[in-house]
Amino acid sequence: MRGVFIGCAASAFLFGAALCAGLVSAVAKEGDCAAADCGNRGASRAAGAAPRDYDFYVLALSWSPGFCESVEGARDQCEPGKGLGFVVHGLWPQYERGDFPSDCPGARSPSRVALEKAAGLFPDERLARYEWRKHGTCSGKSPSDYFADVARANALVTMPPLFVKPARDQRFTPIDVERAFYEANPRLRPGMMAVSCRKTIMDGVRICLSKDLREFRACPEVAQRGCHIREISAPAPL
Repeated sequence: MRGVFIGCAASAFLFGAALCAGLVSAVAKEGDCAAADCGNRGASRAAGAAPRDYDFYVLALSWSPGFCESVEGARDQCEPGKGLGFVVHGLWPQYERGDFPSDCPGARSPSRVALEKAAGLFPDERLARYEWRKHGTCSGKSPSDYFADVARANALVTMPPLFVKPARDQRFTPIDVERAFYEANPRLRPGMMAVSCRKTIMDGVRICLSKDLREFRACPEVAQRGCHIREISAPAPL
């Protein structure tokens, strides 16, 4: 961020304050995890890539209590009393080498009919719209078909009992979380998922799926970017 402001000062000198303000605004928006796929920020982005130009999918599931402790403005997902645990954050086309396409050409706003297929998948409609613009446009599908694929991907994953309405905060190692998912999903194996954390708090998991959404599949680059600290907290649902 410091480099941005240094560059911004130079831009302001050469081109004027308006360009500088726009640059700072763009950086601030990118850093806002309420409106971004924070768990996938580490990979380089290929904005404007051609649809279908990807190798597999990543199903991103947010652990709502952990996500809400580190993110502001997530609205419905973080509303006290909802008791949300794991929820769909997104279905992301991904490249084998570890980066991913984003913001591909296509319809920017899903129709009301398409959004009806997203109802109950995402914690709120705002996130569904964002995920379509950021990732769904790169799937080569219509909004309705993309949201149908999100439902298919989510249905492939059986939730481990440890994370079904826990009554209290829990502590795990990241590998404990992975093992719970392996036990609940026999076809899911090491190297096919990653646990996501912020500092010492679990905020989600990333599960890799084949492009046809029929199988889990290996994704070394995604797995390597998982949480590697010794112990993480999984706060109970709000």
